Amino acid sequence: MAQPLIRVPPTKNVLLRLKKQAQFLEEGHALLERKRELLTRLVYERLGEYRHLREEAERALQVAYRSLGITHLRLGSRGIHQVALGAEPALAVGILPRRSLGVEYPSVTAERRPLKPVGLLGTDASFDDTRERLAEAAVLLARLGEVEIALHRLLEEQRKAQKRVNALKYNVIPRYHRTIHFIQSSLEEEERNTLFQVKRLRERAG
Repeated sequence: MAQPLIRVPPTKNVLLRLKKQAQFLEEGHALLERKRELLTRLVYERLGEYRHLREEAERALQVAYRSLGITHLRLGSRGIHQVALGAEPALAVGILPRRSLGVEYPSVTAERRPLKPVGLLGTDASFDDTRERLAEAAVLLARLGEVEIALHRLLEEQRKAQKRVNALKYNVIPRYHRTIHFIQSSLEEEERNTLFQVKRLRERAG
């Protein structure tokens, strides 16, 4: 079902104004279409990065939990808890805002800190190995978190841009064009009627 025409008087001034507005909307549609294409490209790039990082993080976590299981068997929950109280942080994490095509998401940096061995505190080497494995997994998880949040927000913005593009292309701009065509037809018909009336008057006067 066609959308109704814009309710405006069929005058030349209105026609000129509608033509300018239609041109502005078409330019806006072109910009939005370009933004949608760029967002789609970014989404696919981030999607590939996300899948790769997720696989790496899953492998790193499997190794880390296997190592943690060995440490748990050797030290027990209480032993791990006591030794962990004296352990220093393994990561330095920084979070800053970042923007791409108007979409803001956190930029996460996670750097490894040198781990001081605690094997001399009544533990064995498995505890230090577990700390290494967990730190490696945590770095990957921090990068994965950034990519996942960015991907989600880019997807959301891409969907919004797609809706606006469709609304302009299939609803707003065609409505303007139909209204412009209607006004042009009305003005042409009015001009023909005027010319006909002038011709009749001349014939009578002659």
